[in-house]
Amino acid sequence: MDEERALYIVRAGEAGAIERVLRDYSDKHRATFKFESTDEDKRKKLCEGIFKVLVKDIPATCQVSCLEVLRILSRDKKVLVPVTTKENMQILLRLAKLNESDDSLEKVSEFPVIVESLKCLCNIVFNSQMAQQLSLELNLAAKLCNLLRKCKDRKFINDIKCFDLRLLFLLSLLHTDIRSQLRYELQGLPLLTQILESAFSIKWTDEYESAIDHNGPPLSPQETDCAIEALKALFNVTVDSWKVHKESDSHQFRVMAAVLRHCLLIVGPTEDKTEELHSNAVNLLSNVPVSCLDVLICPLTHEETAQEATTLDELPSDKTAEKETVLKNNTMVYNGMNMEAIHVLLNFMEKRIDKGSSYREGLTPVLSLLTECSRAHRNIRKFLKDQVLPPLRDVTNRPEVGSTVRNKLVRLMTHVDLGVKQIAAEFLFVLCKERVDSLLKYTGYGNAAGLLAARGLLAGGRGDNWYSEDEDTDTEEYKNAKPNINLITGHLEEPMPNPIDEMTEEQKEYEAMKLVNMLDKLSREELLKPMGLKPDGTITPLEEALNQYSVIEETSSDTD
Repeated sequence: MDEERALYIVRAGEAGAIERVLRDYSDKHRATFKFESTDEDKRKKLCEGIFKVLVKDIPATCQVSCLEVLRILSRDKKVLVPVTTKENMQILLRLAKLNESDDSLEKVSEFPVIVESLKCLCNIVFNSQMAQQLSLELNLAAKLCNLLRKCKDRKFINDIKCFDLRLLFLLSLLHTDIRSQLRYELQGLPLLTQILESAFSIKWTDEYESAIDHNGPPLSPQETDCAIEALKALFNVTVDSWKVHKESDSHQFRVMAAVLRHCLLIVGPTEDKTEELHSNAVNLLSNVPVSCLDVLICPLTHEETAQEATTLDELPSDKTAEKETVLKNNTMVYNGMNMEAIHVLLNFMEKRIDKGSSYREGLTPVLSLLTECSRAHRNIRKFLKDQVLPPLRDVTNRPEVGSTVRNKLVRLMTHVDLGVKQIAAEFLFVLCKERVDSLLKYTGYGNAAGLLAARGLLAGGRGDNWYSEDEDTDTEEYKNAKPNINLITGHLEEPMPNPIDEMTEEQKEYEAMKLVNMLDKLSREELLKPMGLKPDGTITPLEEALNQYSVIEETSSDTD
């Protein structure tokens, strides 16, 4: 009934009546996302009628009412099929100022029309494949970038920027060709980076360093939403950017990484918005070539260096391990480097672990990022090792028991999700410089067996990557407890009596044969498959492993 009344007024009424009836319709259906199929034809005709009204010379308030109703109706995919035409798309482009060749965005009264037009385009492009094809034909991505350039430095039109960026994100998500166009033809990387700079009000103190005001106000909701949309669009633009081929690319990625460092050190209007902002920053950092991530840390200024030296002198002489990491004036300092951003990433990772769900989507990006940073940048690895795997003192509990970051990560090493447990184990392995003996010290053999089997390191050794030869320093507590640590569980156990000490030789032989028969039965019924280690450290069926060792021995004898 609502559609029928609105359609009658749209077809025959004047602008004032159209505005009133459509405003009522919009107020009533603002939260409607599912529509009755019986009124489908009426909604299609109402859409067609609204487009016919929008081509007329009507007041801006009437245009806004028309667009609001069109936005609501565009949530229904079936309604969009007959009305998604090139002519109708061009009407929306004109109202969104996407066809304008001049550089003016001066009429404030037009801003609500632009915003509502962009909202309609977002819905229509998302729900209609025909609209997606027309977007390519009409070169919509270039028009959106042009509009962004008009308003990138003007904070009072954040809504326009926000929905422009959202539409750009949708286009680059739905069409891989547009990603390449944005990256190279439209210079989307520097443009979107500048949008972020504007949203964060960044003031540069050096080429890749920005001023951080820890006591400053949080971002406004509008600035936060705008930044999130820009981060999502940038993710699509840079999704295939692991390798840098030109110096100009390297510089641009470093600038972007510096902006993302700033992003990690500021907060949004709420805790949830801050987490969403940082989550998108983490996703984007995962696309930055690892060689450019060194800007996440920066040397201290002369004043900060003097403050750090004073703080180090204030620490007791027996606190040698703690001397390397200092918190001074809200700044996390390690080895003369500002580690604030890395510390934020570490805290973000721990919060995602504590959530206990959606590990693959929420946790693996930040774990992968920290792993690659640690592998490529020595100072980052050493800082994270200091925070995650500090020198062992109390080894009475199993490595997976407790509330420290190390305990939480070790628990993930046996997670049911293969991807989650692999990246958690890989992160700890890299922190241990890919040395098996160091990893086992912190995790125990049982927790690390999966990683070691996959890497062919069950027999010990180290990974393929090169790390500096600085040695770990064991605490006196660990050295004293080491002889009694169970290598499988990784914790201190009281000596247990040997159950076979009081057996006679006949009893021992009986138990041994009983065990052999049980294993043989399990093997023949294929419930258990005996495995052995090949010379290269990988697992293989026991017969094959024995054969390979026999071949090696024969070859060695022939050589002798």
